[in-house]
Amino acid sequence: MTRTRLLGAATTLTALALVTAPAMAQTKFEFWYGLSGDLSERIQDMCKTFNESQSDYEIVCVSQDNYDNNLQNTIAAFRANKQPTVTQIFDAGTLDLMLSEAYVPVRQLMEENGYDIDWSNYFAGVGSYYSTSTGELLSMPFNSSTAVIYYNTDALAKVGFEGTPSTWTEVEDVARKMKAAGYDCPVAFDPAGAWQWFEQFSAIHDQPIATLGNGFGGLNAEMAVSKGKFVDQLTWIKAMYDEGLFVLKSKDTGETANDAFVNGKCQITSSSIADHGTFGKQAAEGVHWTVAMLPMLEGFERHNSFVGGASLWTLKGKSAEEYKGAAAFYNFLATPEQTQWWSTVTGYIPVTNSGFEAMKAAGFYDGAPYKGRELAIESLTMPAGENTRGIRLGGYASIRAEMVKTIQSVLFNNTPVPEALADFDAKGNEMLRRFEQTYAGKTLP
Repeated sequence: MTRTRLLGAATTLTALALVTAPAMAQTKFEFWYGLSGDLSERIQDMCKTFNESQSDYEIVCVSQDNYDNNLQNTIAAFRANKQPTVTQIFDAGTLDLMLSEAYVPVRQLMEENGYDIDWSNYFAGVGSYYSTSTGELLSMPFNSSTAVIYYNTDALAKVGFEGTPSTWTEVEDVARKMKAAGYDCPVAFDPAGAWQWFEQFSAIHDQPIATLGNGFGGLNAEMAVSKGKFVDQLTWIKAMYDEGLFVLKSKDTGETANDAFVNGKCQITSSSIADHGTFGKQAAEGVHWTVAMLPMLEGFERHNSFVGGASLWTLKGKSAEEYKGAAAFYNFLATPEQTQWWSTVTGYIPVTNSGFEAMKAAGFYDGAPYKGRELAIESLTMPAGENTRGIRLGGYASIRAEMVKTIQSVLFNNTPVPEALADFDAKGNEMLRRFEQTYAGKTLP
């Protein structure tokens, strides 16, 4: 064989090797989340942007449709050793994860992968919800929100109310006038929204949901709802419902409270600040609306509302490379550009002081369509109270579901409010004691 032929053969072999050799593989890892609809689409946009921003990792983002499904599916997957690397757990599931020992603390994850994070930059009301008693953040704050109230401004103007109601007495007054003016549905109400009608009401009035600071003081906390002001508030809600001023709108009726509001059929609704962006996109032509902090009972000092939404937990049992990918993803989420994008397209709040100040300085909140979203920050940073740090109760997702049933029983079955809430406390205590027995000998982190 001549030298030319040898070189030709070598060149052919080299080319073949280049063709058949696999390219450098990316590390692929999964992120499970509990959002659907428009918010799920925004998650998918975010994941695509992260994947396009670098070439080392590919995040696969999988919707579990809702928060409850994601919590239960995550638990089942972990037991089967098929868990994702990152999972989004909502506020009500926080203690379940904390005591599970199934996670890698986010501070540890970021430090081990070379990221220097100023953890004190997170809003106190956000960070403390996902932190130990000594202040160590265990999960990554992600989609944080709080409850607010939305008003149709044309309907308010028609009944002669300037601005927005700041008390429930004013809400009752405008609702009655709206009914008299021909509005069939002054206030859209869904018992499934207990987190805003019940939990956030309790927070801003510094009312206990459970003893020991709503469970932050230990696993032996007991329910205390039947001894607080929610007795009077639920009695009032029932009266408003019976008068036709609060109108049932839910998935069961075929039109949710938020749908009825953006379509102009109902004039007031309570929801998350995260829906601010969705309302802006979905409001029917001619529907004009605004947002305000939740109304107060007269004679009460306003305290901070609870942070809602969810945080991201990094689960044990994955490879070092997958953890590097998760850390890179968290670092991506914390960039100013991504923080502003996420708040812009959803309505969720920026979770850091610096992020909020930068957006405010840039005029983000000065006009439509984003004006009003800053009220969520104002609500979350009101003076703290004994019962406003959050809710740290085991199995709280089930307790929250029990409150939905309790409100339904009062509204639809005419169960007396004191009886219904006493029964709720009793059932809640049964759940708390089972949870305490499950983790017998353990203390809160």
